Amino acid sequence: MGSSDRLFNRHREVHQILGGGLVADVILWRRKNLTVGILVVTLGAWVVFEISGYTLLSLLSSVFLLLFTILFLWAKSAAILNRPAPPLPHLYLSEESVNEAATFIRDRVNTMLAMFEDIAYGRDSRMYIKVAVTLLMIFVIGSLTDFFTLCYTCLVMVLTIPALYERYEDYIDTYALIWYRKLQRIYVRFDEECIATVHKWILEKKKLS
Repeated sequence: MGSSDRLFNRHREVHQILGGGLVADVILWRRKNLTVGILVVTLGAWVVFEISGYTLLSLLSSVFLLLFTILFLWAKSAAILNRPAPPLPHLYLSEESVNEAATFIRDRVNTMLAMFEDIAYGRDSRMYIKVAVTLLMIFVIGSLTDFFTLCYTCLVMVLTIPALYERYEDYIDTYALIWYRKLQRIYVRFDEECIATVHKWILEKKKLS
């Protein structure tokens, strides 16, 4: 299959699109032990939240309280018994790391604000439809499940869908492109008949006023 027959006309492999590093290896099950470990740990966390009734804040506070208590007692007993102190790494956040994180967050926020401005001023009809559909899906899904179940479900999807797509990408691309082109034709027709008409009506109203 040629690159023009790939979904979204992509020219790179799935592993490269995902970054080609450790994260891509985990998502695509190239490090199966690590992937399975993540699924098991998150499943355990989900069970804890669902069965015990813990909230995220109460669980974190309990875990940190237990951790600090163990380390404190360990350090005190080590000083009394002349034993080594807890083997903790030097905890320090460099200015470079903070600046990189701040730059990353600033760029993403500015992108979202620019997108919001384009939608608010009616400059990008396609983006408005994409955002509206996404928010509608989030609303529907959020009304059917709770936050932690949704997070676990999303994690399972992230660790299964890309791997399945990489394995069966030829078949998926073929059928997905067929439906994608059909949806494009439907959208073009909708844009010409509905959105363009509404836009024209708004301009006429402005001229009359």
